Amino acid sequence: MSKITPATRALSAAGMAFTVHTYDYDPDAESIGLQAASALGEDPARVLKTLMALVDGKPVCVIVPSDQEVSMKKLAATVNGKSAQMMKPPEAERVTGFKVGGISPFGQRKPVSTVIEQSALAHDQVYINGGQRGLQVRLKPGDARDALKAVVADVVA
Repeated sequence: MSKITPATRALSAAGMAFTVHTYDYDPDAESIGLQAASALGEDPARVLKTLMALVDGKPVCVIVPSDQEVSMKKLAATVNGKSAQMMKPPEAERVTGFKVGGISPFGQRKPVSTVIEQSALAHDQVYINGGQRGLQVRLKPGDARDALKAVVADVVA
């Protein structure tokens, strides 16, 4: 497995401090984020999942703890939209350039609005997908926020 992806290149280019961690990805896992947390031996609240949604038809990246679900109503309100829905996997792959299970908020094909769940900023370090199935980057959540120019908000159900 290559540890150099568009995501790790984007983080390096932004001058962010991060470490790369690999784990055995299980394509049959009920929850990719929870499986990653378990495989890494980490608290699911520190292993964040990257989800792609559509708010009023526009792509939005949303990052939440792997043991939480996104409130579509809160997400839409956060970005001044009326309605939100999860993006279908083929569309998420097309928009981001990453495969589902390996979608990273860093290094996507085109920058999109990004929202990070406020509770994620309570940790000194978090894990976020590094752009490949079975690859996570560990970094300070404030650095992730800054690199992504993300809006911080309460978006969990």
